[in-house]
Amino acid sequence: MTEQQAKKRIDQLSKELDEHNYKYYVLDKPSISDYEFDKLLDELITLEKEFSQLLSPESPSQRVGGQITKEFKNIKHKYPMMSLGNTYSQDELKDFDERVRKVLNENSDSPNQKFEYVCELKFDGLSIGLTYKDGKLFQAVTRGDGVQGDEVTTNVKTIRSIPLALGKDDFSNEFEVRGEIYMPLKSFEKINKEIREQMEEDGYDEEEIFEKLLKNPRNAASGTVKMQDSKVVAKRNLDCFLYTLLAENLDVNSHFESLEKLKQWGFKISDHVKLCKTIDDVFEYINHWEKARTKLPFEIDGIVIKINSYEQQRQLGFTAKSPRWAISYKYKAESVSTKLLAVTYQVGRTGAITPVANLQPVFLAGTTVKRASLHNADQIEKLDLHLGDFVFVEKGGEIIPKITAVDLSKREKKFKKIKYIDTCPECRTELVRKEGEANHYCPNELGCPPQIKGKIEHFISRKAMNIDSLGEGKVEILFDNGLIKTSADLYKLKYEKLIGLEKIIENEEGEKHKKISLQGKSVQKILAGIEASKEIFFERVLYAIGIRYVGETVAKKLALYFRSIDAIMSATAEDLIKADEIGEKIAESVLDFFNVKMNRDMIEKLREAGLHLEISEASLPKKVSSKLDGLSFVVSGVFSQFGRDEIKEVIEQHGGKNQSGVSAKTSFLLAGDEAGPSKLEKAKKLKVKIIDEKEFQNMIG
Repeated sequence: MTEQQAKKRIDQLSKELDEHNYKYYVLDKPSISDYEFDKLLDELITLEKEFSQLLSPESPSQRVGGQITKEFKNIKHKYPMMSLGNTYSQDELKDFDERVRKVLNENSDSPNQKFEYVCELKFDGLSIGLTYKDGKLFQAVTRGDGVQGDEVTTNVKTIRSIPLALGKDDFSNEFEVRGEIYMPLKSFEKINKEIREQMEEDGYDEEEIFEKLLKNPRNAASGTVKMQDSKVVAKRNLDCFLYTLLAENLDVNSHFESLEKLKQWGFKISDHVKLCKTIDDVFEYINHWEKARTKLPFEIDGIVIKINSYEQQRQLGFTAKSPRWAISYKYKAESVSTKLLAVTYQVGRTGAITPVANLQPVFLAGTTVKRASLHNADQIEKLDLHLGDFVFVEKGGEIIPKITAVDLSKREKKFKKIKYIDTCPECRTELVRKEGEANHYCPNELGCPPQIKGKIEHFISRKAMNIDSLGEGKVEILFDNGLIKTSADLYKLKYEKLIGLEKIIENEEGEKHKKISLQGKSVQKILAGIEASKEIFFERVLYAIGIRYVGETVAKKLALYFRSIDAIMSATAEDLIKADEIGEKIAESVLDFFNVKMNRDMIEKLREAGLHLEISEASLPKKVSSKLDGLSFVVSGVFSQFGRDEIKEVIEQHGGKNQSGVSAKTSFLLAGDEAGPSKLEKAKKLKVKIIDEKEFQNMIG
């Protein structure tokens, strides 16, 4: 066969295979058998091997995988991938509808401006952005943090419902289409069946098999997309629904039109999209799928509701994190019953004891649940927990497992009531519980290992000293080898003491998880990070040393008022309370901290190391105007023009003061989208004026 003949046959086979892929994976109407399809594909692969110069990146043969990706490149999104606000009740959706109506009417000459909603299923998978150039798939990038994600183009090419090249010619030179990669339930069940059969054959017991099984389709899809071997990805039969079109000059005026356009171009669009004229139509859609979702061949966890008109979307705009023209309705948390195997206790950096329920593993809302927080002794007493009880477990906001009740019908007489511990599980010190507090505490803050390590981990955290090179268990290595006992010891570390240190990190089940080893480059990064932290401003150093109740805002108030660590250390309770927002509780905590000799010694060591222990002019807010002099603000929610920290800085630049909580002394509650309900309620109760971002901008001009 000549090269010209081979090219003709390759083009013909590629066209046929693309058509069959589209019929099978997008239209769900196959026209040939799997055997016939595989024969055509094998012929194409053979020809492309013989005439390698004719292999195209868009060839159907690329869908079988085979390439190995050692490292996934980080790519910045051209259009940020914003998250949607969540709601769990129809009343909240009515509020959303009213907000939309209000804004659209304010921006229109005619009252009662009409608008439509597009309702879509909220697929439970992995968000993906696909960039096409001149009709060909150029790049596939995961959501990541919304600003940038990982390029996974090679693996995405194995998903047969995603076009590698478009047959139409009415698309722009470059556009992006977004959607959700998911694992169909059939694929998920098939993989787990194969894992189970193989492990049973190899003689593994049930607990070992359970650990190896894929836990839910969402995590399975996410993990598969990030696999190094695209051949394995291809075998897992992932699929993808597309739901957003982004380009500079779109010749469509609405979201629904764009979905129709994508469908014409050959993309897989859900058949369950519905155009709704009213909020009642939306409720009808939600109620239908709450029951019908169990019959779908894939998992959903709710409904996405979007304003249809692009012009109206533009009028509604965005907050800092999400569009104001879209919202997701999440179905209520699933509840399951499982057995309480044991109660264990964790010690936090402040000495707070958290009881944890260890449960018989159970699938719940897409994940395997083995543990649930019991919060404190009162919660255990309220639930009247007995060892061996069958308990009902839910996920708060579909994330955190919690025990809601006990199934008393299954309680046996031999089950013993859970008795809360009276000594620390780590250092055996007798626990204390202060009057009016919910938690028990271990008072041995200078000798209890989890507290010591927790304080150092807080010290190096991003909002404190920002020594990120010491993450991933490295603090534990240094502590276990006796190199650090307080945060100040970090500044005495030497290269020769660190090189070669290593530790096996265990997972929650006590199994070997991974090995951390300190070698040349990592040691240099650690030492460089520690050295760079010496430039951190005083208010963050004060926050970093870990005084109980002294968070970021309080640390800043103390720093601005007292100007130096020496002034704070020598202050009386009366002196401390004079500072803005410092009450008796915080004052007592500050005094208690500096009454301990070891803490005062640590401050002296930090001073010797060269840290900033007094206010720097560079860290003070630059005064722009006096428009907010004498006014105090509590900031809550997210904003379209400012980040949270940025808006607080602007308040100070114009002479205002920031408060962490609403009180009778608060002048304004500056409320953005998703403002805290408790703050709003307290502001109304105390008759504190609530203002929005626009009103705030008017105040500062």
